[in-house]
Amino acid sequence: MNMPAVFLSEKEFRQQFNQGLKKLARQESLGAFILACANATGDSKLFADMRDDLYQRYGSLLAHYREQLLSGRDVPAVDEDLLVFLKLHAMGFDAMQLAESRKESVWRVQFNHLRSFRPRRISQQAGHAIASPYDDRQFNFNKPFLQKECFWKGELGGRQVDLFYNKYPFADLHGLLVLDKADCLPQYLQPSMHAYIFYLMKELSENMPGVGFGYNAYGAYASVNHLHFQMFVDTEGLPVCDSQWQHNGGEKVYPLTCYAFDTADDAWALIQQLHDKIQPYNLLYWGGRVYVLPRKPQGSVEPPNWSSGFTWYEVAGAMICFNRDDYLALSAEDIEAYLSELFVG
Repeated sequence: MNMPAVFLSEKEFRQQFNQGLKKLARQESLGAFILACANATGDSKLFADMRDDLYQRYGSLLAHYREQLLSGRDVPAVDEDLLVFLKLHAMGFDAMQLAESRKESVWRVQFNHLRSFRPRRISQQAGHAIASPYDDRQFNFNKPFLQKECFWKGELGGRQVDLFYNKYPFADLHGLLVLDKADCLPQYLQPSMHAYIFYLMKELSENMPGVGFGYNAYGAYASVNHLHFQMFVDTEGLPVCDSQWQHNGGEKVYPLTCYAFDTADDAWALIQQLHDKIQPYNLLYWGGRVYVLPRKPQGSVEPPNWSSGFTWYEVAGAMICFNRDDYLALSAEDIEAYLSELFVG
């Protein structure tokens, strides 16, 4: 595979990733400012480097919007970004809290304050479908205002890809990999796309150990109905990858149904069965394996009050809390009980 320079090492990828965030923080764009804030608060050193630029941009945006509103003019920004900015202003820039994380037995727990500001989109719609036609009237990655949030685009492993920053990240070097963006494909996995992501995981891992991809099927907390995968780097591996679980050859039963496969073809045989049964699921591609997790559809189980819903990340054993008290109080028993509620036979 002819590897683009940005993917030749984790160090090079991180350097370019962070440089891109710093450039976004200096743009006269509300969406870019929100994205830069949410990414920076996940890394204390990065936030320290970016704080002055972020504060300056916050002040200029606030002054501009105040002037526009006082004069009765329209504010030139996306409505959901304006709502997030209003929440941030009501709280105060200096009240932004940095992300924290801890281990609770085998499980991970994260406090992620700014992610609580995130718009819910289709991930809050109840329903049992696992496919829906692409609709360009809905949020999608072809929207012109989103293009400034693209970190890298080009040919990668024989496909055209666009790698967007995740606007409200919860993993290290967290991006959204969109395949063949202009083809307007819905969030419904096809064998060729699945095989490509499995191949890409293995190829990128040669230079960037710990690279992985998450996938939320439609009806399993996918927030955008435009085919995409969530890229991240995690050298330790999420809890579902731990050797103690039966699906990894251990003795303990995972609280949620989980299958692990060493080949893309074997995993696809099960995914096709899930499609045939209209069964929602989440996927994790990591460490040369594919973890397939069938689960109850979104809306059928009420998420706990500290969560906006269980995506691929939560079903893989990493919980995200928006309130610091909840973050500190969450126990292993709580986590296992919540995961068990999503169990399907």
